[in-house]
Amino acid sequence: GDLPMSNYLYRLAHFAFRRRRLVLAVWLAAAIAAIVIAQASGGKTNDTFTIPGTEAQNAADVLSAKLPAFSGGQSTIVFATINGSAKVTDPAAKAAIETAMSKLRSVPQVSAVVDPFQGRRVSQSGKVALGQVQWSAKAPDVKNANLDAVKNAMKPVQADGVQVEYNGSVYPGWRTAISDVPELIGLIIAFGILMITFGAFAAAGMPILGAIIGVVTTLMGITAVASVLTIASASTTVALMLGLSCGIDYGLFILSRHRTNLLNGMTPEESVPLAMGTAGSSVVFAALTVIIALCGLTVVGIPFLSVMGLAAAASVTVALLIALTLLPAMLGFAGTKVAKFTQLPLLGARAERVARRSAADPDSSAGASWARFVVRYRVPVLIGGIALLGVLAIPATTIQLGLPSGASQSTGNTQRKAYDLTTEGFGAGFNGALLIVAQGVHKASDTQQIAGALSKMPDVAQVTPLAAQNGISLIRLIPKSGPNDSATASLVHTLRDDRAAIEGQTGAHILVGGTTASNIDVSAKLSSALPIFLIVVVGLAFILLTFAFRTILVPIKSILGFLLSMAAALGAQVAMFQWGWGEHIFGITPAETISFLPIIMLAIIFGLSSDYEVFVVSRIKEEYTKNGDARRAVQRGTGSVARVVTAAAMIMFSIFVAFMFTNDPTIKAIGFSFAVGVFLDAFVVRLTLVPAVMAIIRSRLWYHPEWFAKYIPDPDIEGQRLEHKLTEGELAAAGLSARQG
Repeated sequence: GDLPMSNYLYRLAHFAFRRRRLVLAVWLAAAIAAIVIAQASGGKTNDTFTIPGTEAQNAADVLSAKLPAFSGGQSTIVFATINGSAKVTDPAAKAAIETAMSKLRSVPQVSAVVDPFQGRRVSQSGKVALGQVQWSAKAPDVKNANLDAVKNAMKPVQADGVQVEYNGSVYPGWRTAISDVPELIGLIIAFGILMITFGAFAAAGMPILGAIIGVVTTLMGITAVASVLTIASASTTVALMLGLSCGIDYGLFILSRHRTNLLNGMTPEESVPLAMGTAGSSVVFAALTVIIALCGLTVVGIPFLSVMGLAAAASVTVALLIALTLLPAMLGFAGTKVAKFTQLPLLGARAERVARRSAADPDSSAGASWARFVVRYRVPVLIGGIALLGVLAIPATTIQLGLPSGASQSTGNTQRKAYDLTTEGFGAGFNGALLIVAQGVHKASDTQQIAGALSKMPDVAQVTPLAAQNGISLIRLIPKSGPNDSATASLVHTLRDDRAAIEGQTGAHILVGGTTASNIDVSAKLSSALPIFLIVVVGLAFILLTFAFRTILVPIKSILGFLLSMAAALGAQVAMFQWGWGEHIFGITPAETISFLPIIMLAIIFGLSSDYEVFVVSRIKEEYTKNGDARRAVQRGTGSVARVVTAAAMIMFSIFVAFMFTNDPTIKAIGFSFAVGVFLDAFVVRLTLVPAVMAIIRSRLWYHPEWFAKYIPDPDIEGQRLEHKLTEGELAAAGLSARQG
């Protein structure tokens, strides 16, 4: 069974190289079309995390059907006079607050307003008061103009010296514009790393140019889709991080192969298709593994995660297509410039020395001496590496999952200030009310009875009936503990377990909902989805890598290495963000780990680790097929690929780290975890543990049973037979001309 992928890639690159103007025109047209459609559609991403089928979601659906006025978003407005002797209950302040709150009743999309004095929401000290705004529209659909109207109505209150802060599922300024600065910083650093690696402007600019075209196309496509589907804003960030980093990585890998060919005396016309047939095959396998891992997110059955996975998978697919078509076209335009070194001091001459030396003598590079060290001290290196990752993984055992609340925001944020003022004035529970929806209530006394039963439950601070209509009664329950406290989660479970006792003889049926309950449900569902997802992804990877390398030991070793780096990265994330070690370094408020983080980390670190695994192992296998000495192959293969993998990993690392400089704690955590994961996986696992293990197992690693070779086609991932065929073809051509002569 023959499936030489390298042949197809060779032909594709040959076509793209010859018809480069056409290829470039098609990609530019695609990018422009995506921009135009995105602008016309006016799609916006949002941050509401819901999961159909959870009890909180069912409660929300009942409200939408029977009590639509209370089914939308809520805003809490916090009034405070913390400094001096003034109180919110002073006549002037009180009048200003009442006037402002009554103005809100005329704002479009507002269905109910409760001012702090009617709702008896004034703290005992008289320093803090809570106003409530109920919107008729779901949080994402509340118009910005109406939120601005709320803000403007509060100006006279602020002029009176009262502090006004906002919290809730929707509030003025809740749509945070994600800044473009991190990507720019990441790209500048990436360009620097590529300049150091290649020492040539054309070579350093090309992967970046390709990645940018790919990312613009994908992101605009996602924005256009967001006008039809709900897309979480974190998913665009993840798609962006991956699109940039994978795009640059794939370009880098093919380009470095092409440049070695040029330095060894090939013409660009011969070299581009050959580089694509050899390095391109590993890029295709690496990309497929990432795409499969990301599409695996749909298995979990959580809509916002499926969308996140598909958006990221789309950006990696575009990055792959660009590497296979646009890159050879651009290399055609560049000709031999890729191998021309810059005249800049320090960069050009040094890069040229290194490149020419390692093209001529691969054993002379720094990577090669590292590979010799690993192979020589393989057993202590293996033990040391595993011990290091094991120690880093320890904090992961204390992981607590939750969704971001006001408490996890940075100190200057209005949501955080509102959270702290509310806690100070009333207690943490007032930040996370639960909504109890009672169905089948026909008498006011039934509502009173249910409310009475609820207020007797442990850990309940306050119970207030809000509205009753169409046989539905809505009751607000304030817990004593904060929205992300484990006590609140236990309260939600207790209420659901003791339903019958609370309903009593009323014949009603209660559901526990509201944002806090919804977050608890989402986190629980995500925790239980993690093992399923892990099994699916690991299973698929196992099949794909077994097919690529035709041996069972390579995938097993790859997956064990991935689990180690995943555990270590999670451990580092818990120590930094949950234990609060990062408070002094990055000014991060200690908070629970975002509940969807482990799943996205699994998908992404898994994908990237497979990238590097394929790059390293395919080079080792290539050396092994050439000379048959397993240990020597590990040394030469690792040595020749170390420079590229280091550059690729450092680029990924810097793009992820750049995202830590945003204000959004969620994106900070995502950036940090990805950066640590990639760093550990590339340097500790792929460039250290993998060669050490391969040097210990030696040629037994490449064993596969007879039937395997017979039934399973060989994808020729190293381009071995392609090179063989080309050399035969060249010999035949030479023989032909000799005969004719």
